Amino acid sequence: MELQNYVDAGQLPGVVTLVARGDDIDVRTFGPVERDTIFRIASITKPITAAAVMLLVEDGKLALDDPVSNWLPELADPKVVRTPDSPVDDVVAARRPLTVFDLLTSRAGYGFATPFESPAVTMFGDVMGWDGREVQAPPPPDEWLAKLASIPMAAQPGAAFLYHAASDLQGVLISRLSGSLVDFLAERVFEPLGMVDTAFWVPRDKLGRFTSYYRHKMELADPPDGQWSKPPAFPSGGGGLVSTVDDWLRFGRALLDDTLLSRESVQLMMTNHLTDEQRAGGELFLQGQGWGFGGSVDVETRVAGNVLGRYGWVGGTGTSAYLAPATGQVAILLTQLAVEDPTSPPYIEEFWEFSAR
Repeated sequence: MELQNYVDAGQLPGVVTLVARGDDIDVRTFGPVERDTIFRIASITKPITAAAVMLLVEDGKLALDDPVSNWLPELADPKVVRTPDSPVDDVVAARRPLTVFDLLTSRAGYGFATPFESPAVTMFGDVMGWDGREVQAPPPPDEWLAKLASIPMAAQPGAAFLYHAASDLQGVLISRLSGSLVDFLAERVFEPLGMVDTAFWVPRDKLGRFTSYYRHKMELADPPDGQWSKPPAFPSGGGGLVSTVDDWLRFGRALLDDTLLSRESVQLMMTNHLTDEQRAGGELFLQGQGWGFGGSVDVETRVAGNVLGRYGWVGGTGTSAYLAPATGQVAILLTQLAVEDPTSPPYIEEFWEFSAR
């Protein structure tokens, strides 16, 4: 694994990796970062949000087949484009209610999909508008949901994998049920697991450990005292958290050893729920994988001829975190360089190969 070469060549800022197998924890740092450096973890927020939904399921506050309109009445009567290529004013009623299970499996009718230029997907991007890494851009949850409800679904509930929006909807659902996504995650996930540096913003006394975030050609996009230095109006369940390698390790191990959720809930999270057709439709994002709750599930991806059997995901700020249930391994890579398309960059591929040895 030659991550130092990327740093030396000015192609990556600092990188921290962690590979844990039982009591053996291999942490490596490259460039101007430390083991406790705080990163914007982007979409590896998604498994944490899905786990929080499952806590509410275990609490008996909701069930997987419940209509989300019980708590999100804005989505009680959604309209759906007649076909994926139909104009946005050619709509039909949803054939059935949108359920909690639809949100967890990213088949909620809203989100990104190929082709990106299809009318409903284009409208979703135009109306919702903001880059998920611009955490101060979205309005508060009620206003955000009203905007979402004003546009047609790109697919019927449960019919297609569409990326990202379902995880933000999970966050709004948690807020409606608990009163606050921020407080619920802090009280039910972060504090019990000792995830002391995981939150939706970085307090002043920790800014010295918070690294900068860069875009293409290492252009500074957000300094430590930038967007994540104050609470956002919209805490994004799809990608708004900051964290460290050790905090995400605590979360990953809590899933593997059933200290956060029951074994049944964890198995649901780590099982592929997509049909072959839905996987094919999401190929640009999934790259041969399936999708569980809040993360991908390996069903085909191979390294050195072996199916990896991983659960986890990647993030648009250059992050990756996976669990291997069969071996108990947790593998995490954190850097802060924007990933500009859904395919995994070479340095993450190299890390996966290294961690699979």
